[in-house]
Amino acid sequence: MIYLDNSATTKPFPEVIDSFVTVATKYFGNPSSLHELGMKSERLLTQAREQIAAALKVKPSEIVFTSGGTEANNFAIKGVAFQYRHRGKHIITTAIEHPSVSEPCQQLEQLGFEVTYLPVNEHGMVTAEQVKKALREDTILVSVMHVNNEVGAIQPVEEIGTLLAHYPKTIFHVDRVQGISKVPLDMKKARIDLCTMSAHKFHGLRGAGILYVRQGIRLSPLLAGGGQEMQLRSGTENVPAIVAMAKALRIALEKYDKQIDYLHEVKQAWLNELKAIPEIQINTPVEHSAPHIINFSLKHGMKPEVFVHELAKSDIFVSTTSACSSKKKAPSKTLLAMGVGEERAESGIRISLSFENTLEEIPLAVAAIKKAIEKLSEVTR
Repeated sequence: MIYLDNSATTKPFPEVIDSFVTVATKYFGNPSSLHELGMKSERLLTQAREQIAAALKVKPSEIVFTSGGTEANNFAIKGVAFQYRHRGKHIITTAIEHPSVSEPCQQLEQLGFEVTYLPVNEHGMVTAEQVKKALREDTILVSVMHVNNEVGAIQPVEEIGTLLAHYPKTIFHVDRVQGISKVPLDMKKARIDLCTMSAHKFHGLRGAGILYVRQGIRLSPLLAGGGQEMQLRSGTENVPAIVAMAKALRIALEKYDKQIDYLHEVKQAWLNELKAIPEIQINTPVEHSAPHIINFSLKHGMKPEVFVHELAKSDIFVSTTSACSSKKKAPSKTLLAMGVGEERAESGIRISLSFENTLEEIPLAVAAIKKAIEKLSEVTR
């Protein structure tokens, strides 16, 4: 099997699964319970929070655990909107955000908020200057993703954060789901107020995520109830998945330190091979793009979903657009926003790598890609 869909989800590290099983079987008490089993569970939760905070160079009190990236993004955007609506009802975001950002913004528009969706250039990027021009007296939130999940474009988060330092009433949210453990980001230096991460994108388990909430930022809770997570996110914490997430983050960051140069090499080798195939157009920008995402379009009206299924017959797994949107069969909104045209936006394919992928996989996968293209070309003639 050659797995090339790591931006959709990653295979959990074996050590992560071991941690989950141990905690789920031996420390299954509710961390809010007063008895010894509950207190042991609470200690594990506290330890995981401290480990994650140390890895991210933030305070433990700034880490709020969620069920994943979607909840964390919804919490950040709606939490700010409802908490600070007395200041204003204007939000700035980009035209290429993940649905868990763009759809909450659309919901808020129905409630009377005004949202500015910044266009991107042909490389899938916005600029700090665009943000500056869009800012208003009543702007309460700017939400910009770190790494685009479809084409891998890296946004100028640090520049935007530096700009927003002069606008203390505007809160800065960054969706870091695709960037964590692949593209470095100093959250303090970038002056980020809210930051979203998800365990299953860095070899943790689904069902656990992180929302970094800078000290001093207040959010209106989405979930009311028992007051867990410092009164911000009610609901019994998923301690086994959270402990596993802390371990996954540590291992993933260690792999970054040791293997990031190799990952860049693997990506470049992929690009060299794909560029040589006449029926393929590369969409991922050459510069300012993440080391693990490659997006290309198929020419001559080839259906991307058919291509994905054809490769799966050879145990090679890629995707169309983002996993959250892949079953809708709509053109990629990111590619449309980049101005590549509807036909090219309808035939996008994403290869997404992890530190587990190797150079040795490439010839096998490329041979299967060429074979699939040849077969589909015969059908579409």
